[in-house]
Amino acid sequence: MKIGLFFGSFNPIHVGHLIIANHLVEHSDLDKVWFVVTPHNPFKKKSTLLDNYQRLEMVYRATKDYDSLSPSDIEFNLPQPNYTINTLAYLEEKFPDYKFSLLMGEDNLKSFHKWKNYKLILEQYHIYTYPRLSEGTVETQFKGHEKIHHIQAPIMELSSTFIRKSIKAGKNVKPMLPEHVWEYLDEMNFYK
Repeated sequence: MKIGLFFGSFNPIHVGHLIIANHLVEHSDLDKVWFVVTPHNPFKKKSTLLDNYQRLEMVYRATKDYDSLSPSDIEFNLPQPNYTINTLAYLEEKFPDYKFSLLMGEDNLKSFHKWKNYKLILEQYHIYTYPRLSEGTVETQFKGHEKIHHIQAPIMELSSTFIRKSIKAGKNVKPMLPEHVWEYLDEMNFYK
């Protein structure tokens, strides 16, 4: 089974995340996408970041109607600060029959060479990128790399930051969120 790992704070998860993840499952050789909720760094003060389990709950609610999309709290119990290479090693040990790949916006390739053990990641794992509206060109050192697959997914100009600011300003963001996520945010009065 091929699993794509979609890392993020998902603060909150929105329809753009679901569209990209579903597109990657439908238009690549991935069987499933796991939304890996990244834990709050205890050393960073970030008042707009909801609790780990509240964000996980939103991802659960957003993905519960999709067989190929799932939430993951795998990083919650790993030592912090955590690095992707450590998460991948842990997953390999825990799920030896699965093949893991990374999902990322193509703009993330610009800083990928700064990741801990990025060469090892590229040797051992495939990376699926989706287009993003970003300034400048994508890092050319990875152009044509056999382990990097560019998937022509829809370009999503939607961000969790924009949604949080809009909620705070009293705007209606309901169309930008999966229905179950909207209900949970509204019920809990998050980001107001």
